[in-house]
Amino acid sequence: MDLDLTGRTALVTGGSLGLGRAMAAAFHGAGANVALIARREALLEEAKAAIENDPGGAGAKIGIYPCDVTDPSMIENALAAATAELGDIDILVNNAGQSQTGRFEDLTDEVWQGDLDLKLFAAIRFARLVFPGMKERGWGRIINILNTAAKAPPPGSAPTSVSRAAGMALTKVLAGEGAPHNVLVNALMIGSIKSDQVRRGYDRSDKSLSFEDFVVASGRSLPMGRMGEAEECGNVALFLASNAASYLTGCAINMDGGLSRVV
Repeated sequence: MDLDLTGRTALVTGGSLGLGRAMAAAFHGAGANVALIARREALLEEAKAAIENDPGGAGAKIGIYPCDVTDPSMIENALAAATAELGDIDILVNNAGQSQTGRFEDLTDEVWQGDLDLKLFAAIRFARLVFPGMKERGWGRIINILNTAAKAPPPGSAPTSVSRAAGMALTKVLAGEGAPHNVLVNALMIGSIKSDQVRRGYDRSDKSLSFEDFVVASGRSLPMGRMGEAEECGNVALFLASNAASYLTGCAINMDGGLSRVV
């Protein structure tokens, strides 16, 4: 199976922690140059150092670009810097975001707009900037990181489920427009995966358990009896970014260990 990404450049938003960092590590290990995008420079530096210690990515470069993805001008500047240092972006992973949920009646316009800016408009803006070049070169991959609530939103799941559902529609639109040019666009629908978001949930708990025991206890109710690992998400993203997935586009793949009630 051809998972080699030598000569490619990947850009990962939310790349300093959790799923983003795991996907970036997988791409780098397969030979890709990787641009890490996140707000906090110190965490980006830590992620870069950790990924560089992986001998699998010998020769591949890593660049870090602090950026608030809700700011259009910062997106343009970060992308320009990454392209200048690492080359044209072949692989875009729209991963930045956090879970925000509440009762519909309690959600203000500010909450809605903040969520849409972070999860939907950031993906739109990054894709709009890299899509033309991908089409011109005849090769590109865009992976949108969403969640299973986008397919089956339960009560109390807005605004995240709504912005993620819009991201699923964006995935399908881009897939249709990119397919004639070998620009493949897919989404990963994340369920319960051990990540920084889970760590934040633990930090809000009473901490009667250690973090590892908290993860084990939380995973027992899942169909597979455990939470997923960030590296498992990285493996699927690597497959989608590679030539091994050359006939796969417009798909929303549940990465949830069987949790979702819909396919």
